[in-house]
Amino acid sequence: MRILVTSDIHANLAALDAVLKDAGSFDQVWCLGDTVGYGPEPNECINRLREFDLICLAGNHDLAVAGKAALWDFTQDAQEVIFWTRHWLTSNNLDWLNSLTNTSLVMDHGITLVHGSLRDPAWEYITDNNAAKINLDLITTPICLNGHTHFPAIYRKPWDDWRILEEQPQVNSPIRLTLDRMLINPGSVGQPRDEDPRAAYAIVDIDAMTYTFRRVQYDVSSTQKLMKQANFPSRLIRRLRFGQ
Repeated sequence: MRILVTSDIHANLAALDAVLKDAGSFDQVWCLGDTVGYGPEPNECINRLREFDLICLAGNHDLAVAGKAALWDFTQDAQEVIFWTRHWLTSNNLDWLNSLTNTSLVMDHGITLVHGSLRDPAWEYITDNNAAKINLDLITTPICLNGHTHFPAIYRKPWDDWRILEEQPQVNSPIRLTLDRMLINPGSVGQPRDEDPRAAYAIVDIDAMTYTFRRVQYDVSSTQKLMKQANFPSRLIRRLRFGQ
């Protein structure tokens, strides 16, 4: 079974379509949350995801658009797009967002899915070893896939060591998921922040129990053009070009 793992698509259809094309054949999509927010094509991204066998979590932006999260927890730029998204979403897609009740989920394959962290599923950013250690102690499965930070990363706790090892995943280099306890972030499809503007995603092979990190270029300018037409904040438009 081949799983396409996405996170933080953020209504960027050009990036999502590039990922879907680059991924090749797959049996299921696992989306770790934040399908909407920041980007100009929320309906199109939701419709595209729903074409597949999909497991989708609610991210903090999804919750905000659905009216389930306080807006003061977001920047002014993010708030503007949240209001815009609420206005433009179809009623069917708003209902779909409201149906996303899980911010974390334990799968049958020894893998936990979460948007932010086990300690705070919708909001905590795991960006250092201390936060990783706390959350690795909380998971009940060997592997946890998380998003939210927009940074690809692996935090590994070897079975024979007390230390937490932080690693940067290498593109197209499969890693085994059977030896150590790991917290793995595939990065962001629609708004990478690791100074690489290419869309980030991963492939999990359930039969081989491997995880492969992937990157793919997409037409950034086409997304920026739509953002300009919608009068989105200029900072959100610029950052896509530089992966920030």
